[in-house]
Amino acid sequence: MKETIQGIVIPFLGTVLGSACVLFLKNNLNLLVQRILTGFAAGIMTAASVWSLLIPALEQSANLGHLSFLPSSVGFLIGIGFLLFLDRIIPHLHMNSSEAEGPHTKLAKSTMLMLAVTLHNIPEGMAVGVVYAGYLYGQSNITAASAMALSFGIAIQNFPEGAIIS
Repeated sequence: MKETIQGIVIPFLGTVLGSACVLFLKNNLNLLVQRILTGFAAGIMTAASVWSLLIPALEQSANLGHLSFLPSSVGFLIGIGFLLFLDRIIPHLHMNSSEAEGPHTKLAKSTMLMLAVTLHNIPEGMAVGVVYAGYLYGQSNITAASAMALSFGIAIQNFPEGAIIS
């Protein structure tokens, strides 16, 4: 149980440490540096999604034979639909954008930026939660090391995001 709590806190710490970079900067990050950090974060998230989520999901449904792709594909599509739904109903503002997405609202820009970050972090939190729930449930394919690897991968990805947002 202790390692589960630690694993859930690790991505949070990655964001906090990245956000702490604001204490050492006098101005905004250069646009090129922001793009490099965003690309780095996107690459880490893609790798974590494939190696820590999709491939294990395919392995767990291997007993379905040639239909083993179906559960992970359906889950992936449901996740896409869920995030598109949230994208439509939650007013949010992206960085370097002057126009908000979602329904019209009179919320402050900082609130809408925070909602955009929250919207982005929902799948990360769900991924870590599902992996640790599987580990606690006793899934033989999910080890403490693989769950911790996902947590560290997301923490590494959260560091540049925290730096950019702050």
